[in-house]
Amino acid sequence: MGIFNKIFGSSNPSETPEPSKLQWTPLTNVAQLDTIVDESKTKPVAIFKHSTRCGISSMVIKQFERNYPLEENQMKVYYLDLLSYRSISEEIAAKFQVWHESPQLIIVKNGITVAHASHSQINAIPLEQFV
Repeated sequence: MGIFNKIFGSSNPSETPEPSKLQWTPLTNVAQLDTIVDESKTKPVAIFKHSTRCGISSMVIKQFERNYPLEENQMKVYYLDLLSYRSISEEIAAKFQVWHESPQLIIVKNGITVAHASHSQINAIPLEQFV
């Protein structure tokens, strides 16, 4: 990985985030949105919408991973590559009634959106309160 990729993120849209303590689940199919609703009835679900070509998005996702306060089994975390799956992002906006932004974090509990934020506000969401 070159210096610019380290600073601004990869230009490869199929690349997932660097390994971390988070167990990312790739969001690659619109049918997974129904799965998210079902899963959110037993534990909260987060959807992280990430643009792999955006420096701000790369910075925010790295911060999110570094500061993630929960244990693996407390919240399911989905990763959406916006450049590869833009149509899924549009479905997320409709299904969870959250205007599209990037980067964006959406927290779903009991089938509904209980919190969402974009850009630097993502890391200000107190995830512990949704567990």
